[in-house]
Amino acid sequence: MLFSSIEFLFYFLPAVILFYFALPVRARNLWLLIASLFFYAWGEPRLVGLMVVSIALHYGWGLAIGAGKTQKIRRLFLIGSLVTGLSMLGYYKYADFAVENVNGIFGTAFPLPRIALPIGISFYTFQILSYTIDVYRGKVQPQKNLIDFGCYVSLFPQLIAGPIVRYIDVDRELKNRRTGMEDLRLGLRRFLMGLGKKVLLANQLGAFVEVFRSSGEKSVLFYWLYALVFSLHIYFDFSGYSDMAIGLGRIFGFHFPENFDYPYVSKSIQEFWRRWHMTLGGWFRDYLYIPLGGSRVGKGKWLRNVLFVWLFTGLWHGAAWNFVLWGLLFAALLLMEKWVPGIQKLPNFLRHGYVLLAVGISFVLFNAASLSQAASDIGGMFGFGNVPLVTLETLYYLRSYGVVIILAIVGALPVVKSWALRFDGKWIEPVVMAALLLLCTASLVDGSFNPFLYFRF
Repeated sequence: MLFSSIEFLFYFLPAVILFYFALPVRARNLWLLIASLFFYAWGEPRLVGLMVVSIALHYGWGLAIGAGKTQKIRRLFLIGSLVTGLSMLGYYKYADFAVENVNGIFGTAFPLPRIALPIGISFYTFQILSYTIDVYRGKVQPQKNLIDFGCYVSLFPQLIAGPIVRYIDVDRELKNRRTGMEDLRLGLRRFLMGLGKKVLLANQLGAFVEVFRSSGEKSVLFYWLYALVFSLHIYFDFSGYSDMAIGLGRIFGFHFPENFDYPYVSKSIQEFWRRWHMTLGGWFRDYLYIPLGGSRVGKGKWLRNVLFVWLFTGLWHGAAWNFVLWGLLFAALLLMEKWVPGIQKLPNFLRHGYVLLAVGISFVLFNAASLSQAASDIGGMFGFGNVPLVTLETLYYLRSYGVVIILAIVGALPVVKSWALRFDGKWIEPVVMAALLLLCTASLVDGSFNPFLYFRF
């Protein structure tokens, strides 16, 4: 069930909110757990049991870690948690990839398992592991209420696409939270803004991407437009979902962390990753990079740490070599910024342009179905393969989608937020939000293109 669907907007969500506020406070986490499992089962009826098993196992691991009498025993229980969580993630997400590569390397013919990827498994696995690691580190106490723990893991607003919410962020709110009128206003506004980004911008940009893929008359200009449009598409698709999740969390009394901060204004790759998918970057920093030694080690180990983090960042996004290369590309860019003198002294417009170019090419690699397609797409951007500079078809689609592309470019800049804040709390705000909901509903009823990229992860 997508947030951007009629079923969610006008049936599931109103029912959940109505019963949530009608129930006594002590029953609300149980209601959210039931609603979240139903939400997950709507899209994954055969795999909802996997989530229930994960909740039960890691609830037990958390209690065991907390009760461990010695550091050695606590570490053994933590290792058990890590092995359990990462094994489940590895089996369901990477088994086919592993068998495929074994066959390719050794010439074997093992059949592919063809295992279905559970929706959101990368997100909720990382959330669970943040909990057991923080219990081991003594940052949080083990959660003794299974309902509360299950609510944290399965909470539907951020279940399928994040942001990755650490247990430490919501520990107190699981037991003590309130939703006032201001929370409702801000939550609904954030949700509707995210819905607008998803339905009115991301979906239209996604339709352009599909047009590009099906076109038989590609040109250099078309390839560059595709790189631009897909970069905007994935931003509005993912950040729109994050906005909706943060807004829904606020309605139910949770304060989820921000996940995007206008990444396309960045003037370095390092800054870009401080602004893009912030909760994932923070997770890898705190639970992998720093435990490996971070930058407080020799140059050789530091290089290893950077490569490990970005290798796993790529693999987290998908079980394919283009994701691995995508992650390592960013490792190389970050190392270049660190080691090549003078980059940080370039004029701002050159630094900004370099980031946009690098990110645009990286997302072409990211979205390729194979390495050969990635090579073809990137080659086409630079005219390889006798690709013409421009075609009539390219100009036709540029005219057709030009307004949407311009709106998306403007919408990716902080100026829109600054403008919108001028109307904060004024009478025009509910009018604009109602109009936004009406436009999104009309688009969804019309049956417009409505995919979601991060279902793949």
